[in-house]
Amino acid sequence: MEIKPALTALGALAQETRLLIFRMLVQAGPEGLSVGRIAEQLDTEPNGRLSFHLKELVRAGLVTATQSGRFIFYSANYPVMNDLLAYLTEQCCAGEPCGAEVHGCTNSETPS
Repeated sequence: MEIKPALTALGALAQETRLLIFRMLVQAGPEGLSVGRIAEQLDTEPNGRLSFHLKELVRAGLVTATQSGRFIFYSANYPVMNDLLAYLTEQCCAGEPCGAEVHGCTNSETPS
């Protein structure tokens, strides 16, 4: 992944509702969720504001939309999510495997 798509994806996730939606879709699996189900889980109305957030996630490539009859189902785009994670963790831990002791700490600890 290049820096511009990474910035677009991170920008899309840098908003509370969109982050909640994305995490919800990741948990839902490849079949995804309908707009109505997303709204229900967020305890909100399936209105223009929700559509705006979903559109931003689609624009960033993190989510795909699939029409099924009169319903639209949204699902996480796992390859893009994994590319973003790989980009963020590329060369982490000073080139050592994650969790290895580096500079007196592991990736689950903060340096002293």
